[in-house]
Amino acid sequence: MPKTTYQNILKNTSFTPPKNWLQIKTIDLHTGGEPLRVIVEGFPKLEGNSVLDYRRYCKENYDELRTSLMFEPRGHADMYGCILVPPNDDEGDFGILFLHNEGYSTMCGHAIIAISTLAIEMNWIEVKEGDNLLKIDAPCGRITSYTNVKNGKVTRVRFHCVPSFVVGLDRTVEVNGLGTVTYDLAYGAAFYAYVDMAKNNFDFNLTSDSYRQIINKGMDIKHAVMKVDKEILHPFEDDLSFLYGTIFIDNTIQPSGNNSRNVCIFAEGEVDRCPTGSGVSGRMAIHKARNEIDYGESMTIESITDSIFTGAIVSEANYGSFKAVIPQVEGNAYITGMQTFVIDPKDPMKNGFILR
Repeated sequence: MPKTTYQNILKNTSFTPPKNWLQIKTIDLHTGGEPLRVIVEGFPKLEGNSVLDYRRYCKENYDELRTSLMFEPRGHADMYGCILVPPNDDEGDFGILFLHNEGYSTMCGHAIIAISTLAIEMNWIEVKEGDNLLKIDAPCGRITSYTNVKNGKVTRVRFHCVPSFVVGLDRTVEVNGLGTVTYDLAYGAAFYAYVDMAKNNFDFNLTSDSYRQIINKGMDIKHAVMKVDKEILHPFEDDLSFLYGTIFIDNTIQPSGNNSRNVCIFAEGEVDRCPTGSGVSGRMAIHKARNEIDYGESMTIESITDSIFTGAIVSEANYGSFKAVIPQVEGNAYITGMQTFVIDPKDPMKNGFILR
């Protein structure tokens, strides 16, 4: 390379896209290894009067932007993101829509922890020492988060989820290649089939060595449960009445000393890198129903990356016909970078693609 070319490179490191290219700015974080791409500028305005309205409008009008930002080449099969929107009422701070490879989830605990952290780092609220309260409207309802700040730095985030409840314990389903699988069906702002490894004779474990098997078997169980279980019904919102994923559980004390391990397979075969906030919320309901946890007690639950969430129960509540609990989930998030994505209208792959 001629020396003059290299000198030109050093003097010109910014690219100015043509005016007809869409530019979308994001701030990226991770919670326990699970990514969150926060869209902060450039996404078209969403119409509606509630978070569920904004979600429907986005799905019907701008779903190609979800795939552009989540899929390759800008993302990957396990990418996760969010859009910030107005709250449902004046009591809320903001609303949030969750994006992934399949569509739009009802709740995401790792995203709540990450966006609460970002709110402090960006001074979106008046930051104080101690707990900083945020009222966040998710599609499942209002989530309350508490971001603890010490000496001006975020130390941890905990959030109180929506009422979480058990639909059924020790249900069974026939799954090709696995036979009879025992599972619990519970809701923790999303519906999951919880599969205890000790109650099922599987030929894989919950480590990265079994990554492909975990995906395949998790999706097989999800699809089998969806076909036969007719009680995946939210008490109030039809939009929330679907099975989001399968969560494999190892309830033995882990070598790390943590109480348990979660590995969640959700959406279209995504593997959660963190212990899954909504999944931990549903687990709190299950453990309470089994008299395995009570007020003042907590559980440390690790993920496939060994990252940790702490789960507890704040209170109980009646929720439709269910006796529910209000769970608390605690974890940490970290900023990884700032992005400006451009979309060339002539690019044949502008809407993204996925290879597995």
